[in-house]
Amino acid sequence: MTVNGVTKVLPGDRVIFKDVSASFLDGAKIGIVGPNGAGKSTLLKMLAGADREFDGDVWRKDGLRIGHLAQEPELDPTKDVHGNIMEGLRFKTDLLDRFNAISEAMADPDADFDKLMAEQAEVQEQIDALDCWSLDHLVAIAKGALNVPDDSADVASLSGGEKRRVALCRLLLEQPDVLLLDEPTNHLDAESVRWLEDYLGNYRGTVLAITHDRYFLNQVAGWILEVDRANLFAYAGNYSTWLDKKQQRMALEAKTDAKRVRAMQEELEWIRQGTKGQQKKSKARIKAFETAKEDDMRLRSEKRFLSGAIAIPPAPRIGSPIVRMKDICVTIPDGRTLIKKLSFNLAPGSIVGVVGPNGTGKSTLMRLIAGELQPDSGEIEVGKLVQLGHVEQSRYLPPEESVGSVISEGLTEIDVGLSRPVPVMAWLSKFNLGPMAKKPVKALSGGERSRVHLARTLKRPCNVLILDEPTNDLDVDTLRSLEEALEEYNGCAFIVSHDRFFLDRICTHTVSFEGEGDVVWFPGSFSAYERYRKENHPELHARAKARLDGSQRSAAAKNFT
Repeated sequence: MTVNGVTKVLPGDRVIFKDVSASFLDGAKIGIVGPNGAGKSTLLKMLAGADREFDGDVWRKDGLRIGHLAQEPELDPTKDVHGNIMEGLRFKTDLLDRFNAISEAMADPDADFDKLMAEQAEVQEQIDALDCWSLDHLVAIAKGALNVPDDSADVASLSGGEKRRVALCRLLLEQPDVLLLDEPTNHLDAESVRWLEDYLGNYRGTVLAITHDRYFLNQVAGWILEVDRANLFAYAGNYSTWLDKKQQRMALEAKTDAKRVRAMQEELEWIRQGTKGQQKKSKARIKAFETAKEDDMRLRSEKRFLSGAIAIPPAPRIGSPIVRMKDICVTIPDGRTLIKKLSFNLAPGSIVGVVGPNGTGKSTLMRLIAGELQPDSGEIEVGKLVQLGHVEQSRYLPPEESVGSVISEGLTEIDVGLSRPVPVMAWLSKFNLGPMAKKPVKALSGGERSRVHLARTLKRPCNVLILDEPTNDLDVDTLRSLEEALEEYNGCAFIVSHDRFFLDRICTHTVSFEGEGDVVWFPGSFSAYERYRKENHPELHARAKARLDGSQRSAAAKNFT
């Protein structure tokens, strides 16, 4: 598959690609990176044949089977979850049906045995290559690992994340020659992402994946394709290798962004530190809040805010206690216990990563902290001076409104709790949204919409942030800037996220929802918690492994085929 001399121009003479060329080798694992709105999703659409409005050529080998996971994948609303997944398996089930039909035809004494045997051998070769003989087992594993909703669920009633998991499951089981994946890790928990890494790492075909998950890029990618300023830049190696080579390339350019280079260098150094060095950094944050005066931490936060990068308004005085829970229990109407006996006392400066499979209670914890839900038993105490800020996962934005009006709400300045208000355009510029001020929301890319959500939520001063999947669709540069803003923030935060790199980089504590009501509060990063769980809670480790192995879907799998 090749791209030759492709130029793509959007309405308004916005050039997405200018005379770009690239070749994609069989079996290559390619991570695609670049700023939001640079054209990453457009590139996948062109390769998939979904976008033909461009100059130049996209060549595909005859008979090449291409599978595309779009940002908003389409499912058949007339079929349930099982029916939609079966659609992706039609090629395989047709092979099995043909093999069985040939076997039946051989029972006819007048049949042309030589012809039938030759055809059956050809069909069997395809079945063996696609591992169709163990199709029921593969389906059970994929459904369990990706936490796909029940087979009989109506797809019309599914959330956006559930629909993406169904579409991803269908596509992976289809096993096309080329997988084009647009943010495949979105809406997957950490265990599912790890399973996906292993699956794609062993995938026989070619994989092109747009993702912000830097651990994923390090584990899976053998090449990095960067989309930048209407060009494509290819780098051999994984994310860490690209980070190193990217710095070198930027250093040679005439207009080097010194701050950006320095941020990339710090990230690369953090990766190279290894686990022990990374743990020391998270502990150092808590220690700093224990020893420093509150006014000093606020001044540090103000200094970051006055820079041109993404920033969080300095937190108002927080006092003590902040958030304290003792023996919290929550049971939902269907009888499931989501939380049993959860206790913790939030320390100043804590940034808490909230992790676990979908549907286990992470959002319930956020609602408890916000006072939107009361526990069945136990005690919750939220300090009188606590001011909450909340980024919701639903992320609704009025499609016809401009970016500027969504953020400004009719005002020309924003009160962020400093001595003077901030002009709306200055605030937009912090999130790289200045040039989009008059652009309607409906014309934004997924990553641009995510930046608008952050800009809208973070403009309100608070001392406890609640962020629900804030990293979805953000490009790596924006993620890095958000991480730096959180590191300099003088308040506390609870962050629901599946991005392990992000969690390890900024979190001082972890709350892990393990299912069946088991919730663990751990003082340390997500990776440190995983090691702790394996060594100290083998039953929880085994439960997570069983889900990935698909053993919990075995009963449903028996009725498959």
